Amino acid sequence: MKDSAETDRVIDRFDLIVNGPALFNAVVAALEFDIFSFLHRSPHSSFDQIREYVGIQPHKMRVLLHALCATELIELHESGYANSAAAEQLLVPDGADSWKHILLGWQKIYYPAFAETTVALREGRNTALDRHPGTEPTLYQRLSHDSQAEEVLHRSMAAFTLRSLDGLLDNIELAGVRRLLDVGGGDGTTATRLAARFPETEITVFDLPSVTQLAQDAQPDPGTGRPVRFHPGDLFADSFPRGMDTVLFSHVLEVFSEQQIVELLRKAFDALTPGGKIVLYGFNALDGERRGVYSARLSLYLNVLATGQGMAYPTEDYEKWLSQVGCVDVKSITGLPYEHGLITGTKK
Repeated sequence: MKDSAETDRVIDRFDLIVNGPALFNAVVAALEFDIFSFLHRSPHSSFDQIREYVGIQPHKMRVLLHALCATELIELHESGYANSAAAEQLLVPDGADSWKHILLGWQKIYYPAFAETTVALREGRNTALDRHPGTEPTLYQRLSHDSQAEEVLHRSMAAFTLRSLDGLLDNIELAGVRRLLDVGGGDGTTATRLAARFPETEITVFDLPSVTQLAQDAQPDPGTGRPVRFHPGDLFADSFPRGMDTVLFSHVLEVFSEQQIVELLRKAFDALTPGGKIVLYGFNALDGERRGVYSARLSLYLNVLATGQGMAYPTEDYEKWLSQVGCVDVKSITGLPYEHGLITGTKK
């Protein structure tokens, strides 16, 4: 009986998986048509009211609403269409952490690449990168040739970072930390939040020149925190600024191979003052029972498109690598939002 129930559960999951790409794009279309926000302002609207707002043909509107009702994000009542409670929570808010930014980035950059999964795995390289102009080996480098796509990607990554950031902010210890280096800190999303939470800490973002320029142009008023500093450079070719009390890798190391990760951790170790800490925050691969769908998606994206290597590594790998470069007192916190973990190591 138990085996039968488990089989039925997996079959239900299969139904969702195989229909997921179409329904995903219907949700993105609804976001671009502003349907969720419209139903938030005008709940229980009629078909004609929604169609008039969206401005598409009646038949096309019918098809889209059918798909959205199939997702259960929109519900049809006797009084008209309305957002479900989940849609109100996830898809109506329009701030910097909006799922609209996340899903648009996944639709326009991540998901077209997954058609290459078999080829990429067979050839052992990120073959979907061939769709992007340039000769550089990673997506992040090639997008420097396409400022519009680069902006879409970084807005998407920033929004997801904000959604998962509480796991870092609530667990990182920066009392007494004078200088923190945020390696691969992108547009400064994490650094800005850290600066607001820990105003006594001087925070520097180290990333590619095109990324740091984009970040500087978009920097908000730091409020009570110090302004975030930006140090352009290449993670492997250039040295990290020295004299740091903490070196943070947030959503960075997943994109690299084991050899590259150890190299970066050694550079971080050298940049630390005695007693300083390396802090790692990001996706962790979960065991089979917990079925980490976010970490699985990320791992495929990295290997098919972004870098051709890397994955959401398990916690024990990071612990081993921190010890390998000389860190002591290695500690881990797992089970954080969106399959995240935080691992720290100290320079003796």
